Amino acid sequence: MKIITTVGEMQEAITAEKKLGKTIGYVPTMGYLHDGHLSLLNHARKENDIVALSIFVNPIQFGPTEDFATYPRDMDRDEKVAREAGVDYIFFPTVQEMYHDEISVQVTVQSRTDVLCGSKRPGHFDGVATVLTKLFNIIKPDKAYFGMKDAQQVAVVDGLIRDFNFAIELVPVPTVREEDGLAKSSRNVYLLEEERKDAKELYQSLLLAQQAITSGEDRPEEIIRMIKEHIGTHTGAEIDYIEIYSYPELKAVKQLHGKILIALAAKFTKARLIDNITMTLS
Repeated sequence: MKIITTVGEMQEAITAEKKLGKTIGYVPTMGYLHDGHLSLLNHARKENDIVALSIFVNPIQFGPTEDFATYPRDMDRDEKVAREAGVDYIFFPTVQEMYHDEISVQVTVQSRTDVLCGSKRPGHFDGVATVLTKLFNIIKPDKAYFGMKDAQQVAVVDGLIRDFNFAIELVPVPTVREEDGLAKSSRNVYLLEEERKDAKELYQSLLLAQQAITSGEDRPEEIIRMIKEHIGTHTGAEIDYIEIYSYPELKAVKQLHGKILIALAAKFTKARLIDNITMTLS
């Protein structure tokens, strides 16, 4: 495994691999790797000759109230996890290397961002799309792997790849879950003991919704009511949102059909958790 810190060296390494006819699987991260990232790396390892991992805490996707400086970082641990996962290259640039003194051109995302978590984080996905545009051009992967836990991000990346004509296959990877169904997240450690027991009900509420839809319920408002009632009955969490959209377009639907996303966010004492499921209906 090789750790590379400059754009030029990373481009040279990838160009050499491609000249040998090797396929490149790419996992972009901000580091502090967990089981969700490991799942992405495992998928990439199985499907490609070369696995590239980037670790870059991207300052331009942080809002004014989000502290870029205190975002968790542990490169020693990340290096160990990456090595064990069979990563070939870690791209680990500095902010100066990626952006120099100022940004003269930035990507603006026009759709899929005014709902779900994006509605509360203006400019966030512009920062995500800008850094991914740079990283895609540096690493030139054949396949890029993203976790469906953040389904909105996957939708935005889908639009970025399509609209900018990147020759990249987007590979959405299913959410990694604990044994009781709770979506794995670094935020889970902030749950109080009783809250951790209750948190599994978030996913249970989505499964309840899935069962109702499979049984014929096609009214979004009724599904949202069921999820809200289940969470309210079984947890002390404050519901941030429960929303249903077409996927990946993230457009409102009056009746459930086609591919849909059912997503929720809930606030516990010290943690805000998100979860979702997708369904394809006739």
